[in-house]
Amino acid sequence: MKKIFILAGLAAILAQTACLAAEEGFTSMFNGQDLAGWDGVKELWSVKDGAIVGQTTTEVPAKENSFLVWTNGQPGDFEMRCSFKLTPGSKAGFANSGVQYRSKVVKPSYWVVAGYQADMEAGPTYTGILYEEKGRGILAKRGEKVVIHADGKKEVVGSFGDSAELEAGMHKGDWNDYVIIAKGNHLQQFIDGKQMIDVVDEQTEKAATSGVIALQLHAGQPMKVEFKDLRIKELK
Repeated sequence: MKKIFILAGLAAILAQTACLAAEEGFTSMFNGQDLAGWDGVKELWSVKDGAIVGQTTTEVPAKENSFLVWTNGQPGDFEMRCSFKLTPGSKAGFANSGVQYRSKVVKPSYWVVAGYQADMEAGPTYTGILYEEKGRGILAKRGEKVVIHADGKKEVVGSFGDSAELEAGMHKGDWNDYVIIAKGNHLQQFIDGKQMIDVVDEQTEKAATSGVIALQLHAGQPMKVEFKDLRIKELK
């Protein structure tokens, strides 16, 4: 009987992967079974119940922000879709992660990555913002349409709604869907179908046009982040 349940579960994962890959032009980034195509600190990342899991504990903390890096390409113009869930591991309520894109590995020994990050957290402030890890910091807060001029000055030129209202529509402690679109110097992020940011990055000496995709596990209090249904489509 146990064998039947295992086979049924495997069949469900494979069917889901095939369905996601069948989305027009999209390719699955995760097979739902193991970390093939991804690399990072082995003690911090695993696969459980068809999801990629990054977890820190009191016994196994992250020495610094560390990342699980997708090894199958360094896309430039693309649309990426995934689902994520954050779970604090202590009474502090801390959990912070993100999806790095057009990024670079700056410390291979601990899989440390720098670059654009579609941010997420258990708290009320950062989920949905565009952050540049080890770079210019917050490039757009939730709900902002921003132009970063050639001299580095950030100008808010529009709004997608109140930050607190956008945050209230998310499923805290449960699965949320993230969509990231990067085309030229135009970056967009959506959560559960609602646009979070829109950035035009005209600071050419710092703007990235391609690079690695990676999943962040933030240093600090114990926490867990889960990702599933990761898929990507290159844009022309």
